[in-house]
Amino acid sequence: MRFSAKQAANVGLLTAISIVLTRVFGLGIPILGAVGLRITLGEVPLMLAGILFGPWAGLVAGVISDIIGYLINPFGGPFFPGFAVSAALTGFLPGLFLHERRRELTVRQIGAAVVVTDLIAGVLLNTLWLSILYDQSFFVFLPTRLISRVVTLPIYTALIFLLNRAYQMQRKGAVD
Repeated sequence: MRFSAKQAANVGLLTAISIVLTRVFGLGIPILGAVGLRITLGEVPLMLAGILFGPWAGLVAGVISDIIGYLINPFGGPFFPGFAVSAALTGFLPGLFLHERRRELTVRQIGAAVVVTDLIAGVLLNTLWLSILYDQSFFVFLPTRLISRVVTLPIYTALIFLLNRAYQMQRKGAVD
């Protein structure tokens, strides 16, 4: 897992964007007195890091964005390492699925990766972490988390598709 200086800079930039989108522009919705649902676009840069620079780059971006983001702004709750695992998977899984084909990705391929990643990391694991952290039933948090995905998944898919396409076009123009 060696990154060139340019790759490290790009992954660092995506990590910083994720932190800002999650901690500054995130919307927290309380459930049972705790922030049980957070709607942000912070997952998009993590997924892009994995797709553009490989699964390990996405994993690193996820872990670093969670830890630094919490240190900057705890956003309504204590630190819980499970969320760092979820953030790592949010960057890692799309990279694992799509990195090799990043130059010619379709909306369907990106959408499938986003859905699988979000179901594993965002819905199942984060709901589990919340239920452990706040000693509530998994099913107390699950309905609102599933409903929010109806809105966020198409937005994530479209943004990742457009940003990946723009990045690939920019790279092609730089090579030609």
